[in-house]
Amino acid sequence: QVQLVESGGGLVQPGGSLRLSCAASGNIFPIYVMGWYRQAPGKERELVASTTGGGTTNYAGSVKGRFTISRDNAKNTVYLQMNSLKPEDTAIYYCHLRRGTPASLSGDYWGQGTQVTVSS
Repeated sequence: QVQLVESGGGLVQPGGSLRLSCAASGNIFPIYVMGWYRQAPGKERELVASTTGGGTTNYAGSVKGRFTISRDNAKNTVYLQMNSLKPEDTAIYYCHLRRGTPASLSGDYWGQGTQVTVSS
């Protein structure tokens, strides 16, 4: 069983910052990729940022230069530092973990979601 526990969401003014955390536990190894998705009302869930076990990162174009994903392998935790937040960043943010290897992926897991609201 895999558990992903998110924290750090909230209400922030435009231009502000937030840091999201996601702690993974359970049968999570090998970790192929961890990352963050978001879903705004009336929109599809979209990738925000991800990081592989080898440290390769990937960002949505809309957040490049503003958001930074990082990972603490000792704590099995991934972070999303969000700076220069905009109202269009408002969404529920979901932690994601894909388990396996490039040759054998074995599962996708999701956190419960944390609300991020950017508003004055």
